[in-house]
Amino acid sequence: MNAKKDSEPDTTKNRTTVEPKSEREIVVTRTFDAPARIVFQAWTTPELFRRWWVPKSMPLALLSYEADIRTGGGYRLVFDVDGTKTMAFFGKYIEVTPHSRIVWTNDESGEDGAVTTVTLEEKGDKTLLVLHELYRSKEVRDAALASGAYDGMGETFGQLDEVLVTLGA
Repeated sequence: MNAKKDSEPDTTKNRTTVEPKSEREIVVTRTFDAPARIVFQAWTTPELFRRWWVPKSMPLALLSYEADIRTGGGYRLVFDVDGTKTMAFFGKYIEVTPHSRIVWTNDESGEDGAVTTVTLEEKGDKTLLVLHELYRSKEVRDAALASGAYDGMGETFGQLDEVLVTLGA
């Protein structure tokens, strides 16, 4: 399968890639100029997460974010869509290993929800982030790709880069 590069400028040094890895998997990767502990902090601190998760170019606003970020804990995000409706995403944390791994369910989609795993691997003074989503079937994976859900990942992770700079990365 061909890797799909997100719509970032060619001058971006840390590119985000979105790639179907198998019939049921999608993998998003990006390297950040920060240690894993700082990337983990930005991902697991709700006040920081709110600053980078929603691509600014999207017609979405994060209205609320509640999270108990620990193995067995849960999360709930509520978005305003175009000022006309809200949508919620929620699930539970299957595994939280500080500075290296977070695994959660996406229960809003019922049995079609993916299991998401984020791993952080330090490489010198940088961190390789791999976001891996495992879907129930090829059809569900294909629908997620077609929905445009992954189109803003480069922008989202660019915003994370900006937050990491404010944290001293």
